[in-house]
Amino acid sequence: MSPSWLRYFRPQDFVWLLLFSTLAALDAFLRPESGVAVRVLLIGLGVAAALESRIGAVTAIVIELALCYALIYPRGLDSGFFVFPLLPVISAATNFGLRGMALSTLAACAVYLSFLLRVDWKTNYLLPEDWFELALRALLYPVVGFLTFQLAEANRMKTRTLEATAFELAEANTHLQQAQAEIRRSERLAALGQLTAGLAHELRNPLGTMKTSAELLQRQVGGDNAIAAEMAGYIAAEVDRTNSLITRFLDFARPLRLNREKHDLAALLDRVIERFNREKSGGARSVSVFRNYSPDIPPMAFDAQLLEGALLNLVINAAQASPPDGVVTIKTRRVEGNPGPGVEISVIDRGCGIDPKNLESIFNPFFTTKPDGVGLGLAIVSKIVDDHGGKIAVESTPGEGSVFRVYLPAQT
Repeated sequence: MSPSWLRYFRPQDFVWLLLFSTLAALDAFLRPESGVAVRVLLIGLGVAAALESRIGAVTAIVIELALCYALIYPRGLDSGFFVFPLLPVISAATNFGLRGMALSTLAACAVYLSFLLRVDWKTNYLLPEDWFELALRALLYPVVGFLTFQLAEANRMKTRTLEATAFELAEANTHLQQAQAEIRRSERLAALGQLTAGLAHELRNPLGTMKTSAELLQRQVGGDNAIAAEMAGYIAAEVDRTNSLITRFLDFARPLRLNREKHDLAALLDRVIERFNREKSGGARSVSVFRNYSPDIPPMAFDAQLLEGALLNLVINAAQASPPDGVVTIKTRRVEGNPGPGVEISVIDRGCGIDPKNLESIFNPFFTTKPDGVGLGLAIVSKIVDDHGGKIAVESTPGEGSVFRVYLPAQT
């Protein structure tokens, strides 16, 4: 850990204070007749330079120019302090652009050359070598200012390049992590799909035997044994429910064969809403769906049946998460950014939201937070979107709602 005082003082601040304090001490030792005012002004220059980062570059430059004028004033054009106006020139060149440097240079030249107005031209005159010396001193300000500006600009360009490179590396790292997460999810889906397919096929035969036996038993007992008939009915009903569940497992496990044709996306979404309105039940009965379609989406190639089922699943989930009399919004828009041009379909609810710890798992098969859920709905949705070359993502805030975003590339 660095000392706390380093947060308030830069190394160059101590250099400025040391430089001008040393000059003040040397002036007191070698030129005691110059007076205390000169030493105070020298220390003031050092303090102004050291405080530049806290009082602002413009304020520091104005103070430095005023102190330089006061230092040069006693001897005017002959003052050896003519070099000090370079301090605000250098400060402007490192903090501002070319215009700021030029203004500071003009101000420094004005501070020094203003002493020409104090010359009594009736009794004094300047020799050619004096004019040359004066021009040399005045030209020193713009030359040093421009060279400092060039060096500072090169450093600024290098800094911007490094920042841009760091940003690109961070973005690439983010994309790499996302790609690795998608690969891991795909591997899990593939392994679970194979396992599911094997189990489903192994379970179908004994379930068929169980249902046939239950139906035979029900016919045999007839009305003689009401309890046995009722139990046989329960067995047959549970076998049908299990078979339905196995069918969903197989739908998840088997490879999808897309029937791509060009369709109007808005028409597809309208069919999704119509199906939702026909099929909604329970807490979703009072939920309404709001359309927010972008008018500039051209017809796209996709499997209408599969995509309709996937989007219907998202709408049903959003409705179930919504409060009574809530609203689910379906929004579409064209996107041009990464991973490429395409269409984004957003299903937005203002319901209970998703626990942050579950966000990475909701698309995994068999993961569910519903008491009667199986955990295949969003996994199948994700698989359908993936097979279309798209992506699905979710943003959620507990207590405020969720947004499921489905991206479909334009090439589809």
